Amino acid sequence: MSESAVTALRPAAPVTVLISSAGRRVELLRGFRRALGALGLDGRVIATDASWYSSAFHDADEGILVPRLDSDDFVPTMLELCEKQRVDLVVPTIDTEMAAWVAGRERLAALGTTVALSSAGVVDIAADKQLTHEWLVANDVPTVAQATPEAVLADPGAWPFPLVVKPRFGSAGIGVGVVRDTAELAMAVSRPELGEMVVQTLAPGREHTIDVLADRDGNCVCAVPRRRIEVRAGEVSKAVTVRSPELQQLAARICAALPGAFGTITVQLFVGDEPGQLAVIEINARYGGGFPLALEAGADFPRWQLEELLGLPSSASPDGWRDGLVMLRYDAAVFVDDRQAP
Repeated sequence: MSESAVTALRPAAPVTVLISSAGRRVELLRGFRRALGALGLDGRVIATDASWYSSAFHDADEGILVPRLDSDDFVPTMLELCEKQRVDLVVPTIDTEMAAWVAGRERLAALGTTVALSSAGVVDIAADKQLTHEWLVANDVPTVAQATPEAVLADPGAWPFPLVVKPRFGSAGIGVGVVRDTAELAMAVSRPELGEMVVQTLAPGREHTIDVLADRDGNCVCAVPRRRIEVRAGEVSKAVTVRSPELQQLAARICAALPGAFGTITVQLFVGDEPGQLAVIEINARYGGGFPLALEAGADFPRWQLEELLGLPSSASPDGWRDGLVMLRYDAAVFVDDRQAP
């Protein structure tokens, strides 16, 4: 396609991207800003959060305070905001907001706003570790053994301690632990604030995450495996990209089998030392916290999402990213005047 034809496809109005529950997602926000510039688009990246004390909120072209996710005002406020700001693309970032965006998706579409989020079915699977496990087993995806704490306590001899215990509806690693016997298991599941719990066998090998981008038809555009080296406060702080046809093909198969994958998903799994020794433990319907590594390696998901959204020629490449790139995160800061806080 000629440059003049590409220019004709570019929108006349500015393109607005909204990063929702922006929190600390400064690198993701900047990735979309760079993508707008690389495509020669007039646009901006805005951020919403319930807290003024959000670094990405202040790094955005505009930061907007919104109600908390558990408020009845959240969805109406976001609908009004997207209409007023003429938002073209919404990028949700945390598990607990997915259901709200699913609920408002059709009304947003009527406003011309696309939510970069998979179907309600995928969101439900990702949010519920029991549903995740059932889906993995039903689709012949290698995974760990899983049961309720009650089932394990009723027949502890059938389970190879130590075991992993985690909240069924948890996220960000909160409440996840390893128990060595039935006494530790009973204590771990006695915390009512964590809600219903599940128990899993330990997966052998090293933990990996695969960043996956799916197009509107649920096809895998690109899958970038990265091996975790170190985790800090529930989020990866050191990791390395790993080119693996086996893992990339597994991610593509999962993407195709999910009932309506769209946008970004992350697949968490363990890779053992033996050939084919894999165990998928989680699927998330959002950008992973370690995505900046894949982006730096050349997997420009923000650009490819904007190209698809606007009907521009795609520059997406399934393998055009750098293998063996290491990410070593460090602390940075955004400084603001507290007197400006609402």
